[in-house]
Amino acid sequence: MEIKLQNVTRLCQTKTIVTVNGQFPGPKIIAREGDTVSVKVVNHVQNNVTLHWHGVRQLRSGWADGPSYITQCPIQTGQAYVYKFTITGQRGTLFWHAHISWLRVTLYGPIIILPKKHVPYPFPQPYKEVPIIFDTFKLKVKPGKTYLLRLINAALNDELFFSIANHTLTVVEADAVYVKPFRTTTVLITPGQTTNVLLRTKRHHFPNTTFLMAARPYATGPGTFDNSTTAAILQYQHRRHPSSTASLAKNTKLLLLKPKFPFFNNTKFATIFSKKILSLANSKFPANVPKRVDRRFFFTVGLGLTPCAKTQNCQGPNNTKLAASINNVSFVQPNTALLQAHFFKKSKGVYTTDFPANPLVKFNYTGTPPSNIAVASGTKVAVLPFNTRVELVMQDTSIIGAESHPLHLHGFNFFVVGQGFGNFDPNKDPAKFNLVDPAERNTVGVPSGGWVAIRFLADNPGVWFMHCHLEVHTSWGLKMAWIVMDGKRPNQKLPPPPSDLPKC
Repeated sequence: MEIKLQNVTRLCQTKTIVTVNGQFPGPKIIAREGDTVSVKVVNHVQNNVTLHWHGVRQLRSGWADGPSYITQCPIQTGQAYVYKFTITGQRGTLFWHAHISWLRVTLYGPIIILPKKHVPYPFPQPYKEVPIIFDTFKLKVKPGKTYLLRLINAALNDELFFSIANHTLTVVEADAVYVKPFRTTTVLITPGQTTNVLLRTKRHHFPNTTFLMAARPYATGPGTFDNSTTAAILQYQHRRHPSSTASLAKNTKLLLLKPKFPFFNNTKFATIFSKKILSLANSKFPANVPKRVDRRFFFTVGLGLTPCAKTQNCQGPNNTKLAASINNVSFVQPNTALLQAHFFKKSKGVYTTDFPANPLVKFNYTGTPPSNIAVASGTKVAVLPFNTRVELVMQDTSIIGAESHPLHLHGFNFFVVGQGFGNFDPNKDPAKFNLVDPAERNTVGVPSGGWVAIRFLADNPGVWFMHCHLEVHTSWGLKMAWIVMDGKRPNQKLPPPPSDLPKC
């Protein structure tokens, strides 16, 4: 992959942007479950660059994960790095994107993981497969056919509703994990999530009708947001009648049908939709959710204020600016990659291992905010012994304002065992957890004014980033990192870094 500048025209405007191989969006990566993927990235632009293979588990290949200053130093101008990893136990749709600064606004593309050879899908074999990254395009379909649409939300800051006018979709996969199929007219997909849906086209040709495929934001925060709609076109291929085609085009009015969406802040719909996503949980595709727990964590996620330097003029009270935090810690990006510091046992001055397992100050998280809403800052990590069974409850806070936060965990899939509104009750809510067929994901929305509980097995040694996938919140510090220690066996240890790992 060549990182280079390219002139791109969209909506009658031409801009010079950073691209991969001159393409926007970037090229597709197609692999099968079990394949080893090797991608050489060469940086020809002035920006430092890293690429992240979003949702790929990276079992014992943390050096290839890609978040800058977490698992690697950036690839500098004129330098190259080979990302090498094996796709284990995953099939479906993921995507790759830049993982430094805001570069993923243009550097992204689909990862399509096919099942192993001669292994069928657990749903009807589609006539055609179409990756959709919410750019404007036209899809021509045949009547009475089944299409597999691979939906990817690569947006920086928008959770999206997706719908096709006058059509019903069947959800069959989320985050490269098969789910119990269910029908819906609207799909909710947050930044960092992928969803595969089956579209069964109508039996007739509809030669004079255009159906809009559209996506528009779901937004819950107190700030302004982009309320525009991105649209693509679905048209039925019609039978050709050479004698009448020209006259038909002249004399027929084309009908444009638009989808109906939930209201932009319809959290009730978002909640109902997310609860419909359940693992297949059968013998072929089991849901290996940890039934017992070794370590419990409770993380508050949300916004607060941080003081500005005396030389700055910030608009918050007492010269402060917005910050984002987990358990009141706003993450400070180090100058050395955490994984290198961990592997070579040189953590001093890079990070500390005292990330709080619970909020240091308890308060009514979804009620009246405390009088002091200042956040602390630091490069703190949480350390887990190999094979620790983790339960993590993430609680939204109403400081500044309640808001949905899509949290992405690198290096693992996790099971979404529970969610609710208001404050999590550790005495009552765990009794309602789903430990049978919960959704298995890599990105989950912490509900606006609510909480979500996840479980995962820490069986992947390395340093693993966890962050909000709203880029603005990540840049404000809504992020942290887990260190998973090596196990005792050779196949439970992180190998040494590759020789071409970029230097800081």
